[in-house]
Amino acid sequence: MDSTRYDVAIIGAGISGIAAAKFYLDIHPKCNLIILEKDASVGGVWNQSRVFDTFYTQSPLGTWEYSDMPMPQPPEQDIFNGVFKAKYTSHYLNDYVDRHLYAGQTMRQRISFNFQVQHVKKDNAEWTISGKDARGEVVLQSSKLIVASGLTSVPNMPFLPGQESFANPILHQIDFGQSTVLPRPDIERITVLGAAKSAADLVYDCVQAGKKVTWIVRKTGTGPGFFVSPDPRVSPGTIYALSTIRFMTTLSPSLFNPDSWWNRFLQRTRMGRKRMEKIWESIDKSIVEAPNFNDRGAEARKHGFQHLKPISPVFWQNQGAGLVNRPNFWDTIAQNVQVHYEDIEELHKGNIRLKSGEDIPCDAILCGTGWTPSLNFFDQDMLADLGIPQPVSNFPPEKAKLWEELEKDADQQVLERFPILAYPPDHYHKPVTETPYRLYNGIAPLSDSSIAFVGHVLVANYFRLAECQAIWATAYLDGNVKLPALEQRQKNVALFVAWCRRRYLSNGERGHWMSAEQTGYTDRLFHDVGLSSHRRFWLWDAFVPSSKKDLHRVRAEYIKKFGREVNSQSSEKGIEGSRASWQTRNPLQRSYEPTSPLQVQKTASPTRTITTASISPRPSISSTTRLRSSSARPMRSHWNWSLSRFSKVVW
Repeated sequence: MDSTRYDVAIIGAGISGIAAAKFYLDIHPKCNLIILEKDASVGGVWNQSRVFDTFYTQSPLGTWEYSDMPMPQPPEQDIFNGVFKAKYTSHYLNDYVDRHLYAGQTMRQRISFNFQVQHVKKDNAEWTISGKDARGEVVLQSSKLIVASGLTSVPNMPFLPGQESFANPILHQIDFGQSTVLPRPDIERITVLGAAKSAADLVYDCVQAGKKVTWIVRKTGTGPGFFVSPDPRVSPGTIYALSTIRFMTTLSPSLFNPDSWWNRFLQRTRMGRKRMEKIWESIDKSIVEAPNFNDRGAEARKHGFQHLKPISPVFWQNQGAGLVNRPNFWDTIAQNVQVHYEDIEELHKGNIRLKSGEDIPCDAILCGTGWTPSLNFFDQDMLADLGIPQPVSNFPPEKAKLWEELEKDADQQVLERFPILAYPPDHYHKPVTETPYRLYNGIAPLSDSSIAFVGHVLVANYFRLAECQAIWATAYLDGNVKLPALEQRQKNVALFVAWCRRRYLSNGERGHWMSAEQTGYTDRLFHDVGLSSHRRFWLWDAFVPSSKKDLHRVRAEYIKKFGREVNSQSSEKGIEGSRASWQTRNPLQRSYEPTSPLQVQKTASPTRTITTASISPRPSISSTTRLRSSSARPMRSHWNWSLSRFSKVVW
């Protein structure tokens, strides 16, 4: 059994884990840091083994990247309406860990791949991480721990009665990219389970492969997701930009908005709420009307296409959501997919029986059924102490009573500040089986200042979230965040949990959902650390969209405020060398064509042997121009139209 000690251990090499490592090393370039990754490549949900050819991002070019390194534009044929194929995110993340160098080591050389974390505990002020890699059992010690295992690491596989006798493949989306389901000629009829974006992607991909597809959305759930359809007048980049304008965020009843006269007008006066409701009704109408659920003719009704119409209004986000990133998505579904809005009774050999009594012949089942928290390496007592989800039945009664009282008082505060949240629509509410996240600022446990959780909240753009959380987590672990007293932190956590439940209904029960609150949330993180260089002057701050450029000065501001370790072997030039190297290689000319398999090599280390990998050089392609094509047009070009329409709706 191998045993090694580190200054910092990070669990997970996805978007959040990479960002956490990068900023911590920016401040502590000499520290002995290791990243533990269960897969063979970086990226988490975006790693090379999990993406498939028709899997697209949900954020547009120019926003789905870190602030210090631009992503080269993918080929024109792999971009639709500003979003692009997910495989380019995989390539980008691989390049990112290769290009960042600290104390003579790239970030890739600090990653231990194929490391399965099995148990984490704390002994004598040290974190002990037990796991397994290619060499066998491994035990690591670390003074500080960052958990970046994310929200999309452990599949949520539904229990299907009779599945042991089904005899055909049953796969989750996590395994779809490496499966042989589509090329197999003996698999002709595929059934997809799920109601959100991942299920929609699977359905479309199977139809395009020539399969006969059935889509089952269960009745005992929150219903079909809402999907924003392509609009020739407004690109996803424009939608994203509008969602990051601080003035626009006031249209959501958010804890992160300042208690200003404007917010009080919108939230606590009848006239203000009516204006806000009208705007959201307009948004809801545009989303629901675009697919034309009810008026596609008899053939579409026969296929059950109308069952995909969302049940709850988009304002409440009680169901899944996503962007439609295929030009013919709705036509393809309406003409080729049989949709059932029903629960499954049982499976038997090659057949699915619905509770309505209907039988569906099936050669394979694909599950786009979501994810469960990836925190099973903590024992139950540790889960309760840290404030992360665990079965309600396992939660200590004395802690349950404390939080029940705190959240009851907090709920009254939420309703006083946001009266609209007292009147949710009729909806299906998922049974509560787990406790919510109870982390201060969505990152810090109330009981321990040597551990931080990053990437465990749900927002619109994980790259910006990851960078902002990395900065706050570094300051927190270094003792540079002035925290309120424990009692006040408990009240703050209870207030957020109560608000989350009221604002996002079923999705809010886990205490981590803030899809419309990203700008306000990241502003609060920076405020806690005492940083302000991401803000603009006066009206520009309120009416200009937030962007990655806002973060360009934050690192320098942080170092000026708190300082950084000086590394005699790695000067400032050396640490920034990754950026210079990236620029001199002319990234805008680099191709993102799929590469050959990772070339694995062994690099000696004084403490242990670390498996590293390098990416084969990719051939250059003909000149590409960043964000200057019909598919990736600048976001600014549609602001006038969008804001004009917005003003008409409001006034």
